[in-house]
Amino acid sequence: MKRNRFFSLAAFCLLFVLPFTPIFAQNPNCFRITFSDKDNSPYSIDRPEEFLSPRAIAKRERFNIPVTEQDLPVNQEYITLVRSSINTPTSIISTSKWNNSVVLRCSDVSNWEGFIEELLELDFVIDVLPVANYPTYTSSSETPIHEQTSDAIVYLSSCDYDYGLPIEQIRVHEGQLLHQAGFCGEDMLICVFDAGWEKFNTLPHFKPLYENGQIWGTRDLAPQMNDVYTGHSHGTSVTSIMASAIDGYFVGTAPKANYYFIRSEYPWDEQLVEEDFWAQAAEIADSLGADVINSSLGYTLFDHEWQNIYTPAHNNGTASIASRAASILAQKGVIVVNSAGNEGSSSWHYIGRPADAFNILAVGAMNKDSVMAGFSSYGPSADGRIKPDVTSVGWDTWIIYSDGGMYQSSGTSFAGPVIAGLSACLWQALPQYSSLELTQLIREYSNLYHNPNHRMGYGIPNYYKLYLEHTNYVSEPKKPSLVIYPNPTTGELRITNIPRWRGQGVEELRIKSIEVFDISGRKQSSHHLITLSSHHLIDISHLSPGIYFLRIISDNSVEMVKVVKR
Repeated sequence: MKRNRFFSLAAFCLLFVLPFTPIFAQNPNCFRITFSDKDNSPYSIDRPEEFLSPRAIAKRERFNIPVTEQDLPVNQEYITLVRSSINTPTSIISTSKWNNSVVLRCSDVSNWEGFIEELLELDFVIDVLPVANYPTYTSSSETPIHEQTSDAIVYLSSCDYDYGLPIEQIRVHEGQLLHQAGFCGEDMLICVFDAGWEKFNTLPHFKPLYENGQIWGTRDLAPQMNDVYTGHSHGTSVTSIMASAIDGYFVGTAPKANYYFIRSEYPWDEQLVEEDFWAQAAEIADSLGADVINSSLGYTLFDHEWQNIYTPAHNNGTASIASRAASILAQKGVIVVNSAGNEGSSSWHYIGRPADAFNILAVGAMNKDSVMAGFSSYGPSADGRIKPDVTSVGWDTWIIYSDGGMYQSSGTSFAGPVIAGLSACLWQALPQYSSLELTQLIREYSNLYHNPNHRMGYGIPNYYKLYLEHTNYVSEPKKPSLVIYPNPTTGELRITNIPRWRGQGVEELRIKSIEVFDISGRKQSSHHLITLSSHHLIDISHLSPGIYFLRIISDNSVEMVKVVKR
């Protein structure tokens, strides 16, 4: 990952926050092993609920995105056979179902070239690539949502904000008008891939996000780490650009969206395996049913020379596992936003990976006066596509740092979340469009669309103009709906039908069953209703505190509703 190191106290802290950099031996001990097929898999595309959340399945159904063999998890039998053939203890540090691969760390590999040759003799192994050297490994885990105890700064419930410091980075896209129209990201899920969210869970600035159930969870993919709230503060600054809602001081681009944090970046050094972590993060985001992802990460050169297998000539969207995953994620119904990179003044010069992916928004950096930043990476992609796709404020961008201070900092890392947050609000406003359609519309409503270049791409998107020219002004009759309260709850949920009157009669949802799922898509309980009552009572007092989803099945529809259990 190339993080931001320009012009400000916050950037200075980003550079020097790490207390040490370990020195690794040159020989690899982590290998990406790619399998030939998924034969004899215990999973089936007819049972997607076993590997996709209800929210993800609902999105697939909504946009007619098929569940295919590509979505099936990696064949565990192949992993077992590989591990049993290796005469040294091994650990799994990453898997990718889309790439059909696994990354294994081996305790002792003295002859790694011969080791690779032996693995390639297995008839179901088609490729083995050394990707890292880690001296030790501790399994990563999903970390709990942390309780907040400090006093909150004033948080407004409306979309009529006094933006404070970040106003210019929002106004350049007319994002404040999109907010005033009532679209601040409600019900949208943004997954953020980054290196760490140090102190995000304890700063009073972000306490309302936890109280409102907007932080859906975290996942740590980095070896030797198991808490995304430690280790690095880059994600704290990035997320502040989207999620903050401190009226009069600091309001972000999607203050009412929901967020899920995935650490795909090992903060201590740069290794090729981080692209595997990025691909795994993309698959997690897809399985959660994410609407938008923001990745302020990019890959060019690594700390070990033997890992530098790519040059700018490989920026074709297909060479890198991360780039392939980004392209697939876009096809699965997610708006993918990735920073273009900070190599504009370096010998590399061009965008990084996965900014070269297809059907995503790679974001370059400018200042509030639309002057391009010299550090912002150049396009095009190696196969000649316009890159970056769009440009936003990433030069003297306002951020909140992990010490609670509000600073200006620079880098394409900070241009990306401006675009990601507004894209979530736009999709909330225009739900009839697919992610691919909206991604293209964002390009088309940029100021250089008819005359793009390799510095700014298609230019600066105008989100409000796009919304105005594509919204449906004809109000539709209100459908029958549900009211679920109290939410948050300590145990009981009351579900009430709100009918719709039509002529001399009344139409209401007749609920048949209600299923309760956790954030990972695991079913917690089922409630089959045999009455036609308009009022139902569901008890979830036995569940642990956290975020859950109700899958409410009626005669004519299936609805997903988020609830927070205190």
